[in-house]
Amino acid sequence: MRILIIEDDTSLTELLSYGLEENGFSVDICHNGLEGLTLALQNIHDIILLDRMLPGLSGEDILKRIRLQTVDTPVIFITAIGESIEKINGLDLGADDYLVKPFDIGELLARIRCVIRRTYKHPSTLLEFGDLRFCEKESKIIHMDSILILPKREGELMAYFFRNSNRVLTRSQIIGNVWGPDTEIEDGNLDNYIYLIRKKLSSLNTNVHIVTIHRQGYCLMLK
Repeated sequence: MRILIIEDDTSLTELLSYGLEENGFSVDICHNGLEGLTLALQNIHDIILLDRMLPGLSGEDILKRIRLQTVDTPVIFITAIGESIEKINGLDLGADDYLVKPFDIGELLARIRCVIRRTYKHPSTLLEFGDLRFCEKESKIIHMDSILILPKREGELMAYFFRNSNRVLTRSQIIGNVWGPDTEIEDGNLDNYIYLIRKKLSSLNTNVHIVTIHRQGYCLMLK
């Protein structure tokens, strides 16, 4: 899962980035409101952690603008302002949660899990990359006139690769986002799932394949 942090406190962003990546998340960071708006409008992140007080453009203005552009990425406000009225205003603007500084990384992870559960109960139905389409709801790969139905876990893994195509994903990122950040599985389990998916992709004669990046992880790429 890919998280965007828009926060001008560099020390805090370093701590958050380290804690999130340790728990299997992929993290992008920016320290300026205008840059943050540009990244948020790309609509490529699963969650945005958004500071209210930013140089260039406030967090509230960022949230207003992305919602006007129908970007529905879940947003968690992170701020030093803890008054009830400020929390209410932030939630009314379209934030999904509100976290007051200082906070523990464990609390942030719990809030993220809660937002994920609320937001992704009904996942998007169609993902596309190369000559493949993947119907997430039905766990179905479509290639020209061919259709393959994947088992649940393979489908979840395939959806994660599609959402992060052309991006190197570490083993911990994959496990954390597909199995869950608190899950412990044997390394061989992931390898087996990758093997099974590769075998099915090969049977479709597609130009999409999963590449092993030595000492880094895996990447869904075009041949």
